[in-house]
Amino acid sequence: MGGYSEFWLNEANDWTYPPLHKACGELSAFASRAKGLKGPALRAAQQAGRELLLAQASDWAFMMRTGNHRSYAESRFEIHLNRSQRLLAQARSGKVDLKFLEDVEEKDNLFPDLDLGLFKKI
Repeated sequence: MGGYSEFWLNEANDWTYPPLHKACGELSAFASRAKGLKGPALRAAQQAGRELLLAQASDWAFMMRTGNHRSYAESRFEIHLNRSQRLLAQARSGKVDLKFLEDVEEKDNLFPDLDLGLFKKI
């Protein structure tokens, strides 16, 4: 649409892309430096990656553009982005809230064997 995927990049959803780009850069930088990460910190970083992928789902931008369930789409986008940021901060610090992590892992368990290395800068 419009020669540049206008349906997924327009005035209804363009506000989502700057924070997504920032979060991608932060996770990529962390993954590039995270050697020998294990235990809860590794799990938190992996779940941060899952949450970032969920925040990037094209469904949210599509729903924002059509107006169908717009508030739901905005809410889901923000939930996944916020979870990703919170988990990445915990992985960085090594102070992981295991209850929060386990709850999110149970809710959003796609790609159970997600390789954090996939997020490294190339």
